Amino acid sequence: MTDLDVTPAHRSAREVLTWSRAGVDPALRSAVDRLPDSMRAVAGYHFGWWDEHGRPTGADPGKAIRPALVLLAAQAVGGAGSTAMPAAVAVELVHNFSLLHDDVMDHDATRRHRPTAWSVFGVNAAILAGDALLTLALDVLAGSGHPAAQQSIRALSGAVQALLDGQAADLAFEERAEVDVPECTRMAEGKTGALLGASCALGALYGGGRPDQVDHLRRFGELTGLAFQFADDLLGIWGDPSVTGKPVYSDLHNRKKSLPVVAALNSPTPAAAELAALYHQPRDLTGPDLTRAAALIDQCGAREWSHTRADELLDQALLHLRSADPTTHAALELESLAHLAVHRTH
Repeated sequence: MTDLDVTPAHRSAREVLTWSRAGVDPALRSAVDRLPDSMRAVAGYHFGWWDEHGRPTGADPGKAIRPALVLLAAQAVGGAGSTAMPAAVAVELVHNFSLLHDDVMDHDATRRHRPTAWSVFGVNAAILAGDALLTLALDVLAGSGHPAAQQSIRALSGAVQALLDGQAADLAFEERAEVDVPECTRMAEGKTGALLGASCALGALYGGGRPDQVDHLRRFGELTGLAFQFADDLLGIWGDPSVTGKPVYSDLHNRKKSLPVVAALNSPTPAAAELAALYHQPRDLTGPDLTRAAALIDQCGAREWSHTRADELLDQALLHLRSADPTTHAALELESLAHLAVHRTH
């Protein structure tokens, strides 16, 4: 039995994330060490392990919610968290592949309170490092020797395809004058929900779960992921930069058709017309423009709508969690993680 299989009672979501990070980090570092030096340098910088010169740092490595979901899902079906370690590493590698590419596509200059990898090493190096993490993730699963490895590779590959489709839609929306709420929701389901769903499904597979448990836990993750995206889109507008690590109004500056923006633009209100005129003007949006756009989204009722939808989706997710017939301890901690993801302030 390893530390990952010791589950003291009454852990908070933050304590669960600390436990998960402590267990996953050594395995994650070991996997990244297998990359060619050129890829490893960029990846390690992105993970916050060292600076651009390779000197160790104490940078924020991120919350690692997805690996925690993997480990807890394995425990939820009666398995051991340590058995699911390859799956936990794989989903964290895939998540960070997507972040490296997202930062390039969105031209974001900062992530986790430090310069993004592309802004330090260049666009090409960041793209290649992201590609390396994606292939490494599949290699980790293939080399695990677990009976569920092949099924898990297909599940993770499917999630990546959905993620890429969602990202493509997100980028396409920036060039379109009109986007409706259902298609924006489908975009978020792929971009965010698919990987959280796969995280829970892979954990259940590596934990030896029944097919119905795998399906319910996948749906729990997908719905939690969609609720997470609603919350994240709100932070992309109103989040505190000192906490989020991103510039104020970053999504508005990039003219993102995020969920609250699309809901506001489709509302039958005078504020929606003013927002559309502001959002679609040819010149760059200035500080006052961004402040006004955020106020108009609020006036349209989209801020409150987003909060409500996030709560509704979380309730649906928890119904699937309970339907998976999970072990009591893991169920409580999965529920705590879901609440943290949706109701976080950063």
